[in-house]
This record gives sequence, structure tokens and C-alpha cells, in this order.
Amino acid sequence: LGDNGMPAQRYQDYHVEKARGGIGLTMFGGSSNVSIDSPNVMPQLNVGVDGVVPYLQQFSERVHAEGAAIMCQITHLGRRGEFDQDAYLPTVAPSVVRETLHRSIPREMDDHDIARIIADFARAAMRCKEGGLDGIECLSGAHLIGQFLSPAQNFRTDTYGGSLENRCRFGLEVFEAIRKAVGDDFLVGFRFIVDEGYKEGLDLEQSLKIAQVFQAAGHIDFFNAIYGRMDTYAALAIDNMPGMASPDAPWLSKAAAFKAEIKLPVFHAARISDVATARYAIAEGLIDLVGMTRAHIADPYLVAKIAAGEEDRIRPCVGTTHCMGHMRPTCIHNPASGHEAVLRQVIEPADTKRTVVIVGAGPAGLEAARVCGERGHQVTVLEAAPKAGGQILLAARASWRKNMIGIVDWRVSELDRLGVDIRYNTYADDNQVAALAPDLVIIATGGVPNFEHIPGHELITSSWNILDGTVKPESYVLVVDGTGRHAALSAADFCHLNGSALRLVTIDSTLAAEQTYAEQVIWRKWARQINLPVQTEELLMNVRRQGNRLAATFRSELTNQESEIAASQIVFDSGTYPADELFHDLRQRSSNDGVTNLQNWVAGHGTQTDKVTNPDSTFELHRIGDALSSRNIHAAVNDALRLCQTC
Repeated sequence: LGDNGMPAQRYQDYHVEKARGGIGLTMFGGSSNVSIDSPNVMPQLNVGVDGVVPYLQQFSERVHAEGAAIMCQITHLGRRGEFDQDAYLPTVAPSVVRETLHRSIPREMDDHDIARIIADFARAAMRCKEGGLDGIECLSGAHLIGQFLSPAQNFRTDTYGGSLENRCRFGLEVFEAIRKAVGDDFLVGFRFIVDEGYKEGLDLEQSLKIAQVFQAAGHIDFFNAIYGRMDTYAALAIDNMPGMASPDAPWLSKAAAFKAEIKLPVFHAARISDVATARYAIAEGLIDLVGMTRAHIADPYLVAKIAAGEEDRIRPCVGTTHCMGHMRPTCIHNPASGHEAVLRQVIEPADTKRTVVIVGAGPAGLEAARVCGERGHQVTVLEAAPKAGGQILLAARASWRKNMIGIVDWRVSELDRLGVDIRYNTYADDNQVAALAPDLVIIATGGVPNFEHIPGHELITSSWNILDGTVKPESYVLVVDGTGRHAALSAADFCHLNGSALRLVTIDSTLAAEQTYAEQVIWRKWARQINLPVQTEELLMNVRRQGNRLAATFRSELTNQESEIAASQIVFDSGTYPADELFHDLRQRSSNDGVTNLQNWVAGHGTQTDKVTNPDSTFELHRIGDALSSRNIHAAVNDALRLCQTC
């Protein structure tokens, strides 16, 4: 959210909203760079220039006005960068060891580099103090200080390498310089890996010895304990920032073991996504302060709801790692996070109450109903199925994605609180909708599997039918992924768990191409573990019978050559086609012919339309989610919020 490395309005708005929601401390920056040769690859903030100070002053004033403390995470990335960014300088590190994640081969630092970067850290910390912040936190891990500490990355033979004492020297000199610059009335913390999680790296015992050296030096006020390395996508997604494929709070015991041997306060954050776990961690003395970044992206009013006795109303972080795929704080089912200037976290009551009919109770319809309910409108939801959820019910069938159902459960609970009338097993037609005398009709009927354009499509099994149990997996299943999303892979996972032999073909150049890097890692790991044969860049052309089997013809996107694969069952996903018959049936009866003003919609005022085609009509008509176009959960919820927040 930064603007040319500065924490400008949008960046500030995100943190101010959390402060308004009751958070005690908001930590920002992530990888705020202190030096010109620490490239801004995330992208993050630049605290290495004086121009950042006015932004920090405004930022700290706004957060303090809402009652929260504010700190910045500052760092030098070392080899954790790319040379062709910003100043186009080589990356630097204690030793010439390539970093896998960014594919960087650094230049080995000399004494001049060491002195320069230590001074840069001190100046950056002073800028943060001048900016009115309450403190800073320096990062180790895969960052430069951590690269000096780790025996897997530091092979120096001078006074900055070799022994534990020597490997600590650079970090100690950094903190000494920082403390000298900022004085004793400014918090200085150390984000510290307590176990790198691989045999060449630091284990808990070694990390404790290092931590005790830094503690004894007296320059830091707290440790922020984290687990795992960060120099590969797999390590970052599985160890450092675990999602729903990992258990809740997977490294809390590691942080607790670290705290037991340390006198300074210990913070910890890693998939502590619910209040009960956070409360337990503090009450049992496992840690001193709990970090809940992703939980606050999902619901920045988490603390306010606890204080109001409304803990059950907290919007849950379900752990999809959607926020990690966009390099900005965006939640799969809270599109307002990171867009606070346009979208509203708190929905205000409407001055004029309306009668709203929503058809469909998937993620788009549920969100539209929630927002309209918060506005105080009389809301009726018509749903053809016996329960709410739409395609999320299928998504939650995958072995590691069961937490997805939290997106549905939270909304159903909110609709119950708001008194929204949900009518299940109701396959609505235009007359039923009109009979409810609506002022506003929202079509959120979703889509249906889209592969009727494939010759032989009647022989194909949709991923939906596998996941909902309508069709049982057969002995040898060919799964064809035409979207790069989750559906095909989830169906493959389901088939594998039911004992099927598998082969997967995808139109994309890699597995799970449309997913976040964290989700891609989980699916690649799964594919490796089950020895899944995968073919990429193959377009499905047709399907035919071949004796008692089915044969699929593919065309290579690389060579244009055709090939054939036979299987007992062919499962295909190529997205959805809008289930929009009802929408078109209602268009002529609506006042706006179903047209939504795109400029107003993007600005968060979707129902403000200037198109009146039928002045005798009593209702506006809009459609959202997959009833409009095949996309994803975030898009569906975003459609609904932007349409309804001012309706």
C-alpha cells in the first residue's frame, strides 16, 4: 500500500482502522529498508531517506489519536532481494550464498559495507523516532542480521564469522548504534527466529545462546519470536506464515520454550487467528504479547468486539493466505481491508429503509444480505439449495481447506442476528420475486460448470459432481484443470483419498497457476507426496469413448502437437457459466434494465444508477458474483460490498 516507499494515505488508513477497532499496538513496515542497496522488492517502505519523516509524523498522530501505539519494522534485506530493482545495485550479504526465493547471488560485504549499513540502521531508527513512533523492530530471519547469525549463510573467516560470538557481532553493533541514536525512551525490539527448522541452520538451543548474548548487551527491549527460514517459497508459506494447511498456532510451543529461558518480554505471531488461542497463550504465560496480523486483516474491530462482549461476531481469519498473494493486506472475505477510503468496515444504517430481495446464498448473496441487513433494510434471501454456501460447500471438501466453511458460517450467524429472512429450497422465478414487492433485487445465483463447448462433453464429469458426492471416483481418473484455481485440484485430492490412481493435465504452465504462492506451495507439495503425474500447457480438445474407457485429446500450447490420454473417468474444471436466466427474465420488469453504473460501483456506490429504462418499475436490478462472471470468493464478496454499502 506504500506510495513510492512512503506510508501515504491508503497505507495509513489501513492501520488507523485497526487502531479505531481497539488494537493495542500496530506494527507496520514488514521490510522497511534502511539502505540504498536493500532493494524494495516486496514492495515496502523506505526509511533510509529523510523524506519519510513527515509521513511518519502524520501517521503516528493519526494512530495515537485512536488510542493505539505504533512501531515500524526496519531492516536490511541483504541477499533477500533482486539486483534489478530501484538503484540497480548488487545485493550484499556476509557470504556469497545464493538465495532461492529471489534468486539473488550477493556480493560479500567488506568492512566499509558493514560500517555503512550499521550507520544506516541508526539513522533509520532515528527517523522513526523523529516521526513520533513508539519504537522499532529489527528483523533477523532471512534478513541481513539473520544472515550473519546463521551458520548456513555466514562462511566468513574474519571477526564477523565463524564462532557464535563473531556471528553475533554485526547484529550487536547494529543495536548498539541504534540505542545510541534513539536513547532509552524508545522501544527497540528484535524479530528473532528461534529455530530455522533445517539441520544446517540454527536450532532452538543455538538460538537461545544467541538471544542471551543480545539480551546481556542491554540494547533491546523485547524479542519477537518466530519459527522457520524464509529463503524459499515453501519455507515462507509452510513454516514462517502458515495457512489453513497447518494447525492453529503451530509454533506457539517453540515460542514458549524460548520465553522460558529469556528474561525480556517475548512477542509471537504465527497463525494465532482466534481469540481463544490468544487468550490461552497470555493466560498461561507462554508469551507476553500476541500478534494477530491476519486476524485483524479479516476483522480490524476484533478487540472492540471483545470489549463489547461480542466475541462471537468476530469475522474469522480462515487461513486461505489470500493476503499473501497480493503483497497487500487484503482478505478473501473482507474486501474493505486495504481499501478503507472506498469500502467500509462498519456499515451505517440507511436513512430510507428498502425492501431487498436477493436470489442466491453463496458468498456474494450472503454478503449482500449482510450489508443490506446492517443498513436496516427488510431483506429476503431466496436459495434453491437446502443450505447456504454455494461453491464454498465444495471448496471445503478438500482435505486441507475445511476452514473455508467459516466464510459461510460467520455470515449465516450475522444474518440470523440481523433478522434476515432466508428461504431455502426455493427455486425462484420472476413472478415470485415480483410478488415480494422489492425496491432492490440482487441476483447472486452463481454459475454452472462450463464445458459444453467441448466435443464429447456428455462423457465428462465435473469437479463439482466429484466434490459433492453425486459421482463416485473411478479406478483411474484423469483430472483436467482449465482454470488454475482450486476446483480441479480439490477434486483430484478427493479422488486420491478415495483410492483412485490419478493423472493431472493443466492448460497453464504450472500447477495451481491462479492461486497465491502459498497455496501453490501446498498443492505442489501434495502432488510431490503422492507422486502425481502432471502435464502442463495442454488444451483439452475433445473426449470420446475408447472401448470401456474414455480418451481425451489434447493440443500442446508449446508445439501444437496433439496427444491422447485414456482413463476410466475424466474430471474437468473450466470455471463456470453464469446461471443468469432469472436475471434476464427480470430485466424488462426492472427500472434500470439490470445495468449497474461501473464508475459508481467501483467507487462503492453501486446502486446509484443514472439509467432508467422503465419509469413504471418499482425495483432496481443488479447481479453479482459468478452470476456476472466466473471469478473467485473475494471477487464475489467485493461485488456485494461495493454494491450494497450505500444502498
